[in-house]
Amino acid sequence: MRKRSIRTYIQNKIDKGEYQKIRLLLFFILYSIWAMGQNNINTAETFNADPFKKKADSLVATANGYIKKGDFSNALRTVQKGLTLYKTIKDHKSIGNCFNKIASIHYYQGNYPEALSNYDQSLPFYKNANFTKGVASSINNKGAIYFYLGNYPKALDHYKQAVTLNEEANNQKQTAAAIQNIGNIYVELDDYANAMKHFQIAKKTYETFSDKKTLSQVLNAIGEIYLKQEEYTKAQAHFDQALQLANQIDDKQRILEALFNLGDVYGAQKEYKKSLAYYYQTLALAKEIKNTLYKSLSLIAIGKINFKQSKNNLAAINCKKGLKIANDLKTISIQRDACNCLYKVYKSLHNNKIALAYYEQSIDYNDSLHAKQTADKILNMEFEKQILIDSIAHVEKSRQLQVKHQQVVQKKEKQRNVILGVGFLVLTLAVGLWSRLNFIRKSKAVLQIEKDRSEHLLLNILPEEIAQELKQKGYVDAQDFETASILFTDFKSFTETASKLSPKELVEEINTCFKAFDAIIDRYGIEKIKTIGDAYMAAGGLPKPNTNSVKKTILAAIEMQEFVIKRKLENEMLNKPAFEMRVGIHVGPIVAGIVGVKKFQYDVWGDTVNTASRMESNGAIGKVNISQDTYLLIKDEMDLTFNYRGNIDVKGKGTMKMYFVTKTSNSQKRLLNPAFDISSSS
Repeated sequence: MRKRSIRTYIQNKIDKGEYQKIRLLLFFILYSIWAMGQNNINTAETFNADPFKKKADSLVATANGYIKKGDFSNALRTVQKGLTLYKTIKDHKSIGNCFNKIASIHYYQGNYPEALSNYDQSLPFYKNANFTKGVASSINNKGAIYFYLGNYPKALDHYKQAVTLNEEANNQKQTAAAIQNIGNIYVELDDYANAMKHFQIAKKTYETFSDKKTLSQVLNAIGEIYLKQEEYTKAQAHFDQALQLANQIDDKQRILEALFNLGDVYGAQKEYKKSLAYYYQTLALAKEIKNTLYKSLSLIAIGKINFKQSKNNLAAINCKKGLKIANDLKTISIQRDACNCLYKVYKSLHNNKIALAYYEQSIDYNDSLHAKQTADKILNMEFEKQILIDSIAHVEKSRQLQVKHQQVVQKKEKQRNVILGVGFLVLTLAVGLWSRLNFIRKSKAVLQIEKDRSEHLLLNILPEEIAQELKQKGYVDAQDFETASILFTDFKSFTETASKLSPKELVEEINTCFKAFDAIIDRYGIEKIKTIGDAYMAAGGLPKPNTNSVKKTILAAIEMQEFVIKRKLENEMLNKPAFEMRVGIHVGPIVAGIVGVKKFQYDVWGDTVNTASRMESNGAIGKVNISQDTYLLIKDEMDLTFNYRGNIDVKGKGTMKMYFVTKTSNSQKRLLNPAFDISSSS
């Protein structure tokens, strides 16, 4: 009753306008109190962001320690906790760093798809933070993944982007890392000179910063080049130095790589006891730091040494263990090598059923591996002009020139003797004798030059034995060869690609390629037969039969493909058109000889030639296709790997069994460890 009386009293005393003013004043007072509360809340949130960041930074630092020790499972869990905290406070740069680090952890465990996905996720956060160093880091690391997957053009494109970004930001160490990675691509193309040049540039930069970790890695890379070139002393010295640096900083990942490389060096020199010692050290360390990739590699390497020591049962145990881990990692190249090892082991144990099963698995893995590579393999063309000069005509022309000159000299000497008389007889005779001797000397020199030139030209178009027979008899008897290996090459879409080049450019490209082919077959002792347009034909095992001619012909064909791959990559970098090539080989009986008397040419005939041509036309881009007859002659060669294609329909021949053939790698691609940049968080 009293409360209502007071309110009535106030309303009676205050007019309507004053009452509205009081209500408005109360509203502003209440709003101010609410706004101050909101400001306090926002202030509290800003204040609390700092502890979140400190906690996240601490987690990432702990993860770095786990990575250094090779404890990737704990490293992954710890980084993901830090990532959650960074997302809470919207720290874009740190979010990008976490994705980059997570991707690197997946890479070290051989999980390449997850690694690529996380590198991609890091890029938008780095760009939002305007953090060029982080963008360059992720792009470089993506290139490293593509390198491991055998996609070299994509890898090279990412490495070049990383170099440009790091140079713009003056990040010298990161620039050196990308340059080192480009060197790894040259190693895969067997261009060791260019690879070494890039590695030395990176090494010089790392030495400037006294960075032992990156120095250890590039020393491993340089040592691997020396290993491939069979310069074992230099390779061992670089691996020892890499191991010493890695031990100084206790970087177990680098230690692991150096130990494995030392095992390879001693294994290549057949010092199996020392090789096994290093492989067992690698295995022990890989188990300690839980690096499953190197556990698999070291077990398979140990199994291969066991096989070479004729310890087949032990070899089977180790290779099976390595294969099981490789299957879990889904690393195709290691799975293939493990199956290939087990195939050879069980073949030696005469267990053909199991051997065949592993052989078929190795072929499947080999197909999967090559499917990722062949799409990016690039080939070029070359063309070499054929010049035929009649050597006998050149020699005869020189002889006639000599006779003519002698007649002129004799006439002049006679006139001089008549004019000068008896008084100058002695002097005239002396001068005449000197002139004649000098002329003869010069004429002989000219004649010898022409003769040498003719000999050189003749040997350019004919084998030496055939040329000698032709000069002695004036003709050459046809010869039968029971086992000759015929090689054909041809370029895909020649007319279409050639139309993009000027006539001069086309001739220069063809000349470059065919000159390289000539040098390759010369090294392997194979005879060039002829070129027909964009096709190149060569033969092994003639005019002198050779027991190794089939293998040499195959090795030459593989090297031709490798040259064209490298050539196309170079042209693509210059935005020039490039060609792709097929190669086919067949072995069988042929007839060889010379036909005609003008512009003669050494040639071969027989059904073997036609079949070899069918091997080329039924082959595949970037591969060497061989017939069943060829395969049966070289199937036991340890340094060659065969991919059975099945029965192929061949025009005019019915169905024929064919095989793709490649060289067996001496070492795994993982030996070319790309320089990963996980320093972007600094």
